[in-house]
Amino acid sequence: MEYAVLGGGALGLMAAYRLVEAGHTVMLFEKEPMAGGLAAGFRVGEAWLDKFYHHIFRSDTTAIRAIEELGLGERLEWQRPRTVSLVDGKLEQLDSPLTLLRFKPWRLDERMRVGAVLAFLKVAPPAWFEGKTATTWLRKWMGKRPYEVLFEPLFSGKFGELRDEIALPWIWARLHDRTTQLGYLRGGFQLLYDRLVERIQERGGKLLFGTTVEEVRREGERWHVQTDQGNWEFDEVISTLPTRLTCRLVPELPEDYRRQYDWGQAYGAHCLILGLDRPLTDSYWINICDPGYPFMALVEHTNYRAPEEYGGRHLIYLGNYRPMNDALFTRSKEEVLQEFLPHVKRIQPNFDPSWVTESWMFHAPFAQPIVTVDYREHIPPLQTPLAGLWMANMFQVYPHDRGQNYSLELAERLVKQVLTPGVGSPVP
Repeated sequence: MEYAVLGGGALGLMAAYRLVEAGHTVMLFEKEPMAGGLAAGFRVGEAWLDKFYHHIFRSDTTAIRAIEELGLGERLEWQRPRTVSLVDGKLEQLDSPLTLLRFKPWRLDERMRVGAVLAFLKVAPPAWFEGKTATTWLRKWMGKRPYEVLFEPLFSGKFGELRDEIALPWIWARLHDRTTQLGYLRGGFQLLYDRLVERIQERGGKLLFGTTVEEVRREGERWHVQTDQGNWEFDEVISTLPTRLTCRLVPELPEDYRRQYDWGQAYGAHCLILGLDRPLTDSYWINICDPGYPFMALVEHTNYRAPEEYGGRHLIYLGNYRPMNDALFTRSKEEVLQEFLPHVKRIQPNFDPSWVTESWMFHAPFAQPIVTVDYREHIPPLQTPLAGLWMANMFQVYPHDRGQNYSLELAERLVKQVLTPGVGSPVP
C-alpha cells in the first residue's frame, strides 16, 4: 500500500515509521522545515533546546519504550527538579505529598483536605468525572480558600474567560498522569524525531519538509494530495493535522461529519525564551498564582539541565496559552520583551535586563484543546466516513492531555487499526 501521512509531529512520524516497518510505502508531508511539530527544537550551542518546554513522566511508558527502541535510552535521564508556586509574592514549593503538608499559604486542615482530594483523583477512574466542570468540583471538594489561592489563578492563567467551562476529566489527567520524577533526553527531544526521520528513510520512506498541503481529494480508488510543491497519488491518507484543518483540506467529508467533529476551540502556545548570563532562581517550574503577570509560567530549564549543556547559558521560558486571535501572537519579540521583563524583576528583585544575552520567541496554533463537558461527544473516530482516509490528532487522546507520550501512543493504536485486514482498505 502507498500511504500519505500529513504532519511531521510525534504522531505523524511514529505512524510513518510503523507503516514502513510493516513494508508499506510512505510519503510524509510537513509544512515546517524540520521534524517534531510542537516538540521540535532549535540549536543552542551544541545541543537542541525545545521551542516549547518539555519533559516526560515515569508514567509515559510509550515514550520511554520508543526512546529505547530507537537507541536513545542512554540519553534519557531522570531527576526531581523543584516546582514552586508564586503566592502573595513568595515562592512556595509544592511538588510532592511532603511539600503539600508544608505549604504555608494553606492551613493544616486545608492541606489535609487538598491531599485527600488529590489522592482520590489519583486512583479514581475518569468515567466518574464525566459531565462535571473542574472549577466547580474543585471549589466544592477542596474548599473555597485552597481553590482561590492556587487553582483559580492557574485556571485563569491558562484558559482565561473559558476557565469555568473546562471539564473535570481534564484536571484528572493532569494530576493522575504526573510523577515527581521527570525525564529528559540529553541533547533535546529533537534527537528523537530526527532519529525517527532516519529510520523512516532507511526503510525507503520519503519526507517532504517545507511542504504545505493544499487539498486532499479522492478520485476513483486513489487519493490525490495537492501541495505547493506538486501533486501525488496514494492508496490511503492519514492526517495528523488538527480536525478543523483536515476538514478544510478534504472537501468531500460529509456535512453531518463536519457538524459533529469540526467543533470546539483550541488555544495557541507562546514562549519567550531568555538566555541569561547567571541563574535567576533555584527552581525549575514556577506556577504564577499572583495577579497581573503577562505569562502563566516561568520555567528555568537550567535548574533541571546543566547550563554547561548549552554553553554556560541559563535558559528561562516564559510560557502562555492564548486564544489564537490574541494580540500576543502578532507582536514582535522586542515588544514582548519590553512587557515581560519588568515582571521577571517582580519575581527576582535583583534581576536586571542586562543579564539577558540572547532571546528567542516561538508560537504555534492548536496547541491546547479546550476540553469542555461535551468534548467527548465530538471526538472523531480514527477512520473517517471516506474509505482510505484516517485522522488522528491531539483531540483524540482524551481524557489525557496533549503531550508526546499520548501522541506516540495514539500513533501505535492508529497503525494497528489501519493495518487490520479489511478495516482500512479502499472500497469502490
